[in-house]
Amino acid sequence: MTSSMPGGPLLAADNLTKTYGSTAALAGISLAVYPGEAVAVMGASGSGKTTLLHCLAGIIRPDTGSVRLFRSGAPVEVTALDDDARSALRRSDFGFVFQQGLLIPELTAGENVALALMLNGTPRAEAEQAAVQALAALGLAGMEQRRIGELSGGQAQRVAIARAQVNGARVLFADEPTGALDSHTSAEVMGLLLRTVEGTGRSLVVVTHDPSVARWCGRIITVADGRIVADTAGAGRTR
Repeated sequence: MTSSMPGGPLLAADNLTKTYGSTAALAGISLAVYPGEAVAVMGASGSGKTTLLHCLAGIIRPDTGSVRLFRSGAPVEVTALDDDARSALRRSDFGFVFQQGLLIPELTAGENVALALMLNGTPRAEAEQAAVQALAALGLAGMEQRRIGELSGGQAQRVAIARAQVNGARVLFADEPTGALDSHTSAEVMGLLLRTVEGTGRSLVVVTHDPSVARWCGRIITVADGRIVADTAGAGRTR
């Protein structure tokens, strides 16, 4: 694939393989994710879904195959970058929301969000102001000074979403983002995640084992034994 948009993919993986010992975590997966698209990756434990997310996000390298990020100018060959360059890409173009949030408990909600910008070189005052705005947009106005332990599970995930998108990330990756939440809060968090991509040109990739979570997305990829075995429409909006 050589498209740099519009109309083309934002992120594309071609023939990814990854083996751990004698186990093939990925066995030749190709996948394209388009701007404005919310994609759920489903599969049982050990199916390869989290390994796929980690390869797409440049956290690990596949053994073979390529991942490309398409943006203005030439596409970025994620798999060809060294560790430092992949880390820089994750700070600038990718955002992450995990099951437990992985927020820093010693910091306030505002500091957790501002840190994502400060690590990318944004001055502290500017980063803190952007954090206030990002939190307010997710219904957390006035909670900037609360530490993570003073927030509910749903509020903490809102902080994680704010942190993931405050840098203008093109692709948001969510790994079991509702796994520790009740059904009502789970629906709330999924609604907020989808809101971050609708009409923005961003994309969302959600890894989950829960069909009720996957159905929020416009597209559902099912993975088994390191391969895509189904690519179906979900109930959510497509691009």
